Parts: sequence; C-alpha cells; structure tokens
Amino acid sequence: MTCTCTTPRMTNLFLQLGLDASEEAIAQFIQQHQLPAEVALCDAPFWNEAQRQFLSEQMHNDAAWAIIVDQLNEVLHEQVSH
Repeated sequence: MTCTCTTPRMTNLFLQLGLDASEEAIAQFIQQHQLPAEVALCDAPFWNEAQRQFLSEQMHNDAAWAIIVDQLNEVLHEQVSH
C-alpha cells in the first residue's frame, strides 16, 4: 500500500511553492537567492504572500514540512557569511 500524501522533500517543497522543481532549477534558485544572516527565510523579498504564508505556517506548526523548510533556510544562508 502506498501513501498518497506528498513526501516532504526539497523537490516537493519547490512544487508546493509553485517553483520549478528540477534539480538544476533548485540549485540555481539557491545560488541566486542567498540571504544575509539577519534576514529570516519568511522575510525574504523574493517570496510572494502565499509562499511566505506557507513557509511561515510550516515552520511555526512544526509540520512535516518543517524539516525541509529548515533545510531550505540553511542553504539560503550558507554562502553569505559576511
């Protein structure tokens, strides 16, 4: 029996956010959207309101997506350390 739920993975998170979920597109998004340490993931200027709300809800509700959202947060902050 298979689960019909969406497995929380980075590709599925990008699909949930309405973004291109190909490996290349995810890598490019991460490279082009690095955030300074003082900018919270949900406050990033590149999200629309629906995306911002989804990310915020997932993080605050400690939902199944929270781990993947946290991973996205980490990779978007890893290259900007000045």
